[in-house]
Amino acid sequence: MLPVPPEPPRTPMAGSERELLSAQLDDKRTVLLRKVGGLTDEQLRSTPTPSSLSLLGLLKHSAYVERWWFRRVFAGEDLPFPWTDEDPDADFRPEPHETAEQIAALYADEVERSRAIAETAGLDDVGHDPRGEDVTLRGIMIHMIQEVARHLGHADLIREAIDGQTGD
Repeated sequence: MLPVPPEPPRTPMAGSERELLSAQLDDKRTVLLRKVGGLTDEQLRSTPTPSSLSLLGLLKHSAYVERWWFRRVFAGEDLPFPWTDEDPDADFRPEPHETAEQIAALYADEVERSRAIAETAGLDDVGHDPRGEDVTLRGIMIHMIQEVARHLGHADLIREAIDGQTGD
């Protein structure tokens, strides 16, 4: 069973652009961890909606999205990813040998690496998407807020179907 992190502090509505972007993204990251916290492995792997999404799959996908945008696109690191042309959604699927604790640790590690990259760069610094686009750190942070928030909507529905929990 994954721990339930404490409720995040209220995100500020005033501050520098960097402070606001970082606070909003960290808030969404914490809420995702709260959505997966306190559930058994069976519950985390369950797919109670018509899609094949599970909470553990959303957490795994979110780890690789952090890796993609901050480490691959922005920092230019050459890293492995689970998806392929033949299996483009592999990052949404927890494999039988992957434990919830391993996936949560992967997510925590990728978030910490993302934070470290963001802290040392300017919002206007540019990374290069392998698909040919230049992307600023600001653009990545805005995209990541949207990405995690969108998946929190999925997590809300899945969690409610599992045990009736709503909130955050």
